[in-house]
Parts: sequence; structure tokens; C-alpha cells
Amino acid sequence: MSATTKLMNLAVRAGSRLGLRRFARAREGAAAIEFGLVAAPFLALLFAIMETAFVFFAGQSLEYAASQSGRLIMTGQQDAAKWDQAAFKTQVCNRIVALFDCQSKLWVNVQKYSTFSSASTTPPYNNGQLDTSKMNYQPGAPGDVIVVQLYYQWPIYVSLLNSKLSNQDGNHRLLVATNVFRNEPYK
Repeated sequence: MSATTKLMNLAVRAGSRLGLRRFARAREGAAAIEFGLVAAPFLALLFAIMETAFVFFAGQSLEYAASQSGRLIMTGQQDAAKWDQAAFKTQVCNRIVALFDCQSKLWVNVQKYSTFSSASTTPPYNNGQLDTSKMNYQPGAPGDVIVVQLYYQWPIYVSLLNSKLSNQDGNHRLLVATNVFRNEPYK
């Protein structure tokens, strides 16, 4: 008999003395063990679904803020108040729910065009990243076509979805809200 076989036989006899066979046959903790096996994937999927819902909710909130703040330009309220880009951004932040870190992660781009066909809604990218140096603030005059774009980098936390949900470096998703309209004849 080899030394390995002798050690295995010794371990089996020691195990039977310690009650390992009885432990292997016991079924009282089976539910707890099965739950332990299923809990981790279930919780990962649950958190991934919740994060996806938050991203869509944040996108809709940003769209609402773009629509409401765009009305300030369209109706001439911006022109009467003589807001600059920072003051307009404050007006946008007043229309956004508490989910956003408005002052540091939100960018506002307002551009004027002469016709709808010349208006561009393409985000200003540079090497796959948002180029914040290309952000403008041109609220225009009555009759001008205006494009209001809001950009927000939303953090993605659940690593299960990082490859699908994030579209920026550092596990972030760039949320974009766009509102295109013609200024009313407010003067």
C-alpha cells in the first residue's frame, strides 16, 4: 500500500470519528447554502437593474431641464435678464432634481443658427471625450434658431454593466439633452 493511500485511509477514519459522514448527510442547512449560491448573482443583477433605471431617470430629468431652461431663451427672459453662461447654468441647475452634481459635472452649450437645416446637435468630442473648451453661449436674437445642449457625466458603479452602460473613460456615461427651437419675436 502506498503512502498516499495510507494517508487517505487515515483521513477517512478520522473523518468518520469526527462526524463528517453525518454532516454530509444532514439537510437542515441546505436552504441557507442554496441561498448563498443564488444571492450574489441575484443582488448583482438587482443592482444593475436599479442603476440602469437611475441612468434613464437622470436622462429624462436632464431632458426636462433642457426643455424648461430653453424656454427662458425662447421667450426672451434670458435677454431681459442679460444672463451670461454661468447665470444661465444656474437657471438650468434650478430645474434639475437632486440627483445631479450640477456645478462640477454639468456643461451647457447654447448655439444660434440661421436655419434649422444648418443646426448641429453633434456633441463636441475630442478623442472620444467631451471637449468642454468648445462650449458656447450664443442665445441669439428673436427669430434665430437655437440649440440648447446639456451634458452631464453620470458615474456608473455596478461593474456588471460598465462595458455596456458607460461610454466615457472612468466608468461614466455621458448624458446629453438637446432642445432645438426658434426664438419668439419677443422684442
